[in-house]
Amino acid sequence: MNTAVVTGSGGLIGSQTVATLIESGWHVIGIENDMRARFFGNEASTRPTSDRLSEQFGGFEDVDLDIRDADGVLRLFQRVEGGPDLVVHTAAQPSHDWAARDPQTDFGVNALGTLNLLEAARQSCPDAPFIFCSTNKVYGDLPNSLPLLSLESRLELPEDHHYFKGIDTSMSIDQSTHSLFGVSKASADLLVQEYGRYFDMPTVCFRGGCLTGPQHAGAELHGFLAYLMKCVVTGRPYTVFGYEGKQVRDNIHCADLVSAFVEFARAPRSAAVYNIGGGRRSNCSMLEAIADCERIASRELNWTMSDENRIGDHRWWISDLEPFERDYPDWEQKYGIEEILTEIYEFNVALEAEAKSN
Repeated sequence: MNTAVVTGSGGLIGSQTVATLIESGWHVIGIENDMRARFFGNEASTRPTSDRLSEQFGGFEDVDLDIRDADGVLRLFQRVEGGPDLVVHTAAQPSHDWAARDPQTDFGVNALGTLNLLEAARQSCPDAPFIFCSTNKVYGDLPNSLPLLSLESRLELPEDHHYFKGIDTSMSIDQSTHSLFGVSKASADLLVQEYGRYFDMPTVCFRGGCLTGPQHAGAELHGFLAYLMKCVVTGRPYTVFGYEGKQVRDNIHCADLVSAFVEFARAPRSAAVYNIGGGRRSNCSMLEAIADCERIASRELNWTMSDENRIGDHRWWISDLEPFERDYPDWEQKYGIEEILTEIYEFNVALEAEAKSN
């Protein structure tokens, strides 16, 4: 039986990866220490997800380990006979705002933690695909220089613009404001690429847009669709930060992203980089997302507009999926915004019902 190591196994993408691999016959070692509860509070804890995975899957091994512990990471990799057959690295400090509060922790988790995993892989399983969940924030605020048009409910590129179908990796990561989170993730991204090139390891950076799904433990500072729907369902107030609410995000369902991971693992390349997100099929502005959530939930959101945008935040982002689809033609994107929000709504309603019955 093949063995995979999945970091951040209690998180949205990590838990989806665990379930997908185990259902395909893998043994999975999950690395998770629930730092999300420290970042965003107990409501965002990954512990319930880790416990559920342990109860549901006999092939899952939950390991409480901090990826900043280089020796601990190496020991874990070395105890797998022959080394792991696959590494999927999704663990991260994921928030712009939180990174500014504690830059050392942010950089330690995102950059140094990635280095520790790469080095453990190089020493124990250099031929195993190494999949890194990167971010479009490596491009900093360069997307904000695009010649966007202000439409009624969204910002949009002219149809004849090179990036209208989506932004590809030709966009520079230099000469821009990244936020400290963007810097730590860009550092990790470059490390993953360099280990691929320098040591000829099969590595990939998936530079994600907004990653989402029904089990997302959305918080105000991270996971906007999940948190937005949670606010609609519970009546919690919501704040839109800047750009008149017309900022556009593409959103990819966790199942679609993990299926991209699986396709890469089947036919890995060295130092690959892809922008990955909802693309043109699955994107929305804040105003459009609010309207969709209110329609699906049949209730209004209590929300306010702030004139201040977050530092390094994008006015418009849609990923160009064509490069990945060209290299991996068997990959299929199954979810759009409507399907994503409906799943999130039904999940939140079930949670509310469960909470009221207890």
